[in-house]
Amino acid sequence: MNLLFRADASVQIGTGHVMRCLALAQALQDAGGQPLFAMAQTTPSLDARLASEGCQQCSISAECGIADAVQTIALAEKHRCNWIVVDGYQFDADYQNALKRARCKVLFLDDYGHAARYSADLVLNQNAYASPEMYAARESQVRLLLGPRYCLLRREFNSWRGWRRKIAPAGKHILVTMGGSDPDNFTAAVCDALGQLANVSVTVVAGGSNPHFESLRELVSRRSSFVLLKSAGNMPELMAQADVAVAGAGTTCWEMCLLQLPMLLIDLVNNQEPIAKVLQERGAAIHLGTAQLKAGNRVTKNEIAERVVNLLASQTERAGLSQRSGELVDGRGTERVLEEMTRG
Repeated sequence: MNLLFRADASVQIGTGHVMRCLALAQALQDAGGQPLFAMAQTTPSLDARLASEGCQQCSISAECGIADAVQTIALAEKHRCNWIVVDGYQFDADYQNALKRARCKVLFLDDYGHAARYSADLVLNQNAYASPEMYAARESQVRLLLGPRYCLLRREFNSWRGWRRKIAPAGKHILVTMGGSDPDNFTAAVCDALGQLANVSVTVVAGGSNPHFESLRELVSRRSSFVLLKSAGNMPELMAQADVAVAGAGTTCWEMCLLQLPMLLIDLVNNQEPIAKVLQERGAAIHLGTAQLKAGNRVTKNEIAERVVNLLASQTERAGLSQRSGELVDGRGTERVLEEMTRG
């Protein structure tokens, strides 16, 4: 089976759409298939990552809409792709209809029901708040794949399935990750907050598309207890070594769930807030608030520092968060999605 992935990335868009597509592409490769990425926007670091993974890449030159769909269909036909996987908030009901009129099989990745109507063969929403009611406006043939059971985790997490975390009486190791780009540099604010703490070690991971890496490096160089990494290739190990994480509430949440890592989440953009809230409601994370300047509940540095200190001190609270997050994700989502695609 060959798949065409239609997704974009940039500093503003972020890298989450492409990275979760990469997880499915890796599973496809492991099953003997070939992935093709069709992208109108990308970043140098993502280009390098896709090339290193053996993923072929093509450019989309048309404006998003029907012209984009026409180019995507032509690429799928040229490369004999069995399915088109679409991931991005710019792709709407008309885009799906254009692909279906061309008799393409379509997997549509979604987060909050942004399309007016759904006609794809499969609609995947891996979030814990996903429900059939979000997709009431759908064609009769649409099959829904909903919830963390279908989380798309990359190949490097496969060997961590079934791993169980030991909760230290007192924690000291903190992991900071604000996603692949972090255009507003909230990583720096978190570092400032954690710089107030004593007797901790902090690992800061900046995504490959982060435009603020040099300023972060200067900031972290003044703190002996901090380590800064760029495009870390060992995220599962870093998550396993940490006692708590301060993180953006994006797709990394599901990776941390697999590693049962107690999370303090900050929504960096509007569509991350529902993820943070539902994980808090499930007892699987602590939602600190938002990073957005215009929001009334913007989290402060003092609040971040205080909540981290309290969580590191409480073995009971960390154990509870760890247990409940681990119950959400088993790491076999890509297998289940490919099985559904094989069904046709």
